[in-house]
Parts: sequence; structure tokens; C-alpha cells
Amino acid sequence: MENLNRVLLENVLPAHVAEHFLARNWKNEDLYHQSYDLVCVIFASIPDFKEFYTESDVNKEGLECLRLLNEIIADFDELLSKPKFSGVEKIKTIGSTYMAATGLNASPGPEYTSQEHDRQYMHIGTMVEFAFALVGKLDVINKHSFNDFKLRVGINHGPVIAGVIGAQKPQYDIWGNTVNVASRMDSTGVLGKIQVIKGLMIFSIFLIVTHPMKTLMF
Repeated sequence: MENLNRVLLENVLPAHVAEHFLARNWKNEDLYHQSYDLVCVIFASIPDFKEFYTESDVNKEGLECLRLLNEIIADFDELLSKPKFSGVEKIKTIGSTYMAATGLNASPGPEYTSQEHDRQYMHIGTMVEFAFALVGKLDVINKHSFNDFKLRVGINHGPVIAGVIGAQKPQYDIWGNTVNVASRMDSTGVLGKIQVIKGLMIFSIFLIVTHPMKTLMF
């Protein structure tokens, strides 16, 4: 039963958070929360999906549109199983927007070893590469489904607070100005481009060699 509980929890919560709830001394009234100094947050949207979605007899009252969206999100999720993206944590989907973060499995708090400090900044590069991978996945889906969806991406990094809200149906989420700015980088961005703050430029330069320069916006 304990193994089953672990599997179920790890399907809805990050592994390190699931461990907290599996601890024998945990109480229902305890609020899980954790502050982080440096987390990289991404919002990846498909704005033109709203225009694509229609309800008619041809698409079974919108069912076929939702089926395609599910395929897109499932393919995005598939990237998380790659070893190089093991540090990427999917937070949630909001409509046709995909939200994820890196740095949430790092040791929180101000006391870091130099090695942990280096790993903190490495995960920013991982997130930028993940953004390019999302663009690539959507391109493949477009070819197979004869669509022309464009991804609009916003990335930011900084401090966040993470926590789990709810008991019967727990929801892991992150909050803070870092998250708000990442969301605005997406909503004010341009279709087909990845908008990052200038502070992320140094982590993105090495990726431009293998990706179109027009994809990035600073």
C-alpha cells in the first residue's frame, strides 16, 4: 500500500514533496512550503489555439480540438522523461499554456556549497534548452496534423515560494514576482519567439549556435 501511495503522490507532486507527505510524522493540518532563492520559470502558450477551437458536428462539438491539445501537452510532458530535462518540473497547464520550472529540486536556503551554487545556474541553461525543445515538438505536431500553431514563450528567474494547497486534492504550485514576470514575458511576447529577461542572455548565447537567432528575444 505504501508503494502505491508513493506512485500516486509522485504523479501529482514532485518526488521530494511526495517524500514530505509520506513521512510518518506528517499531519493533515501541516502546510508544506519552501522558499527558493533561484528558480527558472517558463510559460509556453499556444495563443492561436483559441481561434482553432470550435464546436461543431464536424469536430464532435470541440472534442477533436481537445484531443489535439491533449496530444500536444502529452508530447511536451514526454520531454520531461529525457535525462537532460530531469530537473524540469511541470507545474500545471492553464488552458493551452504550459508552465514549468527548474531549480525546485536544489537545496533551498542561503547556505550553498560552491558546487550547489554552480548547479543553480546550470538549471537556467536547461530551461532555455527545454524551451527550444518545446518549439521543436510543436513543429513536429504541426507537420503531422497539418496545422501552423506557433509557440509564445516567456522565461524569468529569481526567488519563489513553493507549496501545496489542498488536502483531498493537493495542488503543488509556486508563487512570487518571479512567476508574475515570467507570465508577463509570455503574454507580451511574439508568436514563434522565446522572450527572456536580459539577465538570461549569457545562458542563451551558446544555444543560439544550434537554433535560429530570431527565436530569442531579450
